[in-house]
Amino acid sequence: MAQQKNFLAHTTGILLHPTALPGSAVCGSFGAPSRKWLQKLSKNNIGVWQVLPLTPPDSKGSPYSSPSGFAINPWFLDAKDLVEEEFLPSSIFEALPGGLQEDSPKKLDFKLAESRSDYLRKALREAWSSQKVDRKLAFEEWCAANYWIENHSAFMVIRNQHNNLPWWEWPDSLRQCKQNYLKDWKKENTEDLLEHYLLQWHLDRQWKSVRKLAFELNVVILGDLPFYVSKDSVDVWSNRTLFSIENNGEMEIQSGVPPDYFSETGQLWGTPVYKWQHHKKNNYDWWRRRFSRQWEQFDLLRLDHFRALVSYWAIPGKELTAQKGEWRKSPGSELLQKLKNDHSGKLPLIAEDLGVITKDVEDLRDAFELPGMKILQFAFNGDPKNPYLPENIKGKNWVVYTGTHDNPTTIGWWEKLDIESKERVSKQLKQKIDSPVWQLLELGLGTEASLVIAPLQDLLHLDNKSRFNTPGTTEGNWCWRLSNFDQSIDETLRNYGERGASWGRSNRSIFDLFTDLGNR
Repeated sequence: MAQQKNFLAHTTGILLHPTALPGSAVCGSFGAPSRKWLQKLSKNNIGVWQVLPLTPPDSKGSPYSSPSGFAINPWFLDAKDLVEEEFLPSSIFEALPGGLQEDSPKKLDFKLAESRSDYLRKALREAWSSQKVDRKLAFEEWCAANYWIENHSAFMVIRNQHNNLPWWEWPDSLRQCKQNYLKDWKKENTEDLLEHYLLQWHLDRQWKSVRKLAFELNVVILGDLPFYVSKDSVDVWSNRTLFSIENNGEMEIQSGVPPDYFSETGQLWGTPVYKWQHHKKNNYDWWRRRFSRQWEQFDLLRLDHFRALVSYWAIPGKELTAQKGEWRKSPGSELLQKLKNDHSGKLPLIAEDLGVITKDVEDLRDAFELPGMKILQFAFNGDPKNPYLPENIKGKNWVVYTGTHDNPTTIGWWEKLDIESKERVSKQLKQKIDSPVWQLLELGLGTEASLVIAPLQDLLHLDNKSRFNTPGTTEGNWCWRLSNFDQSIDETLRNYGERGASWGRSNRSIFDLFTDLGNR
């Protein structure tokens, strides 16, 4: 197998989902909030901005359980930019949910964000007839190039017409996704469909503008892709044969992970697994389009639950726990090779390889020379062979994190850490712990790993009140926001950038990386 060049520059990064950006009364956007953030990263020699999936979230705010895996979350649409570009009149501000104030509440209000995007969607449709011909041609070209937009728009309109019921509770002709019926239905709903077409086009335009600026500022944008897709999604509804699901919504086989030290019953995720034989039969077309869409949006991509490319835990659909599953093989090597061929011999992926990982998973990761992940919060259980200990992180092909969006903040972790583990951290550093975040970061910065990333909450020394997600819970997640870009943010980023530079980490090493990634 031909070797691929290491895609990771020797730099630092910050994990911050765009919803958490300040500068809006409702939700961080692809307008001024994103531009200001990128400028601050670049100014302080921080080379990577990591985000969570940009897809529309579920009702609890999770972007990992999206109703549409190819679309972008409408909450990110920037109203001010739309008015400045004359896609909308300034009069829309008068009734815009949330208004225009730039002070951000500490928590994201999902309902308010949804109301704001609904308002903008309708306003865009109403103003569309007055747009210039060249804009309409650009829109038509975009629609023709994005095959997914037709099913996405239909799914969202039907869902709205049926009070957000899941697709398996829709009337039969709609539930079955019968194309002859849908053809007539679309003729009757052209205005509603146009709203969703326009919404996604503008989101795509605005995000491309963000990416262009990131390139100019030497900042790599690192995205995130869930392995499975939501049961109640356009992806499953319109591609039923590719998933282990019946027409009535009952799953034949569902996803999860087996019982382990942390859970006697395992984890039941409630998403259908893939019918790999069908994917293979059509040359993995759905997967290849899925990755192609992601690489339009990001320079690098973290693939969640990478181990399922080797084998996945298959649980009978009617089971209520993950105990009675079995391991089944996946054609991961074949799929990755096709993706690499599609991408001019490059595979800008990071493998999420956390947890109990078997040798065959490591072999697949290493065969394609994909970077793996190391979490410093996992390092101090007293086992000298612990793979997360800094001295056991060998080579450059790693991304080292203090923690991820699923972990406690580092301050929250430290506050609950037992005395013995705290002593191990102190021994590791050969000093008293008086600043857990910076001292833990120093351990990561001092490794050979090419990339070190910290959630912004860690850098700000915030406790678990600012935690972004707690797995296994459904309330209070995905809603933390940064209040504003004040002096403390500037000081924090400057400190982080200087610490990175002292270890030879800088966004200057990003120059060659953009060429290598091939996503430009």
